[in-house]
Amino acid sequence: MTRILRALTVVLLFEMGALLLYLPWSSFWEQNYFLTHYLWMRPMMLHPSFRGIVSGIGVLDIFVAFGLFNSREAAVSVPPPPSQVAK
Repeated sequence: MTRILRALTVVLLFEMGALLLYLPWSSFWEQNYFLTHYLWMRPMMLHPSFRGIVSGIGVLDIFVAFGLFNSREAAVSVPPPPSQVAK
């Protein structure tokens, strides 16, 4: 993976994780489109367990972003050509 693509992936994962961590506990979560038009979803989406699961996915995204940030690419070892192999 190139450095720019890796940096963009880390930023995207971190931002998604931060949003998933924060949004379930904000007032925006309680006043969204789905809860006003699909009333059967209201008890499930406002339940603290569901909010905790969504926040947990956000924490996992943040951990994956830090894991990608700290990981190093493994060097590719190229085998020697057959003419240089010791006999």
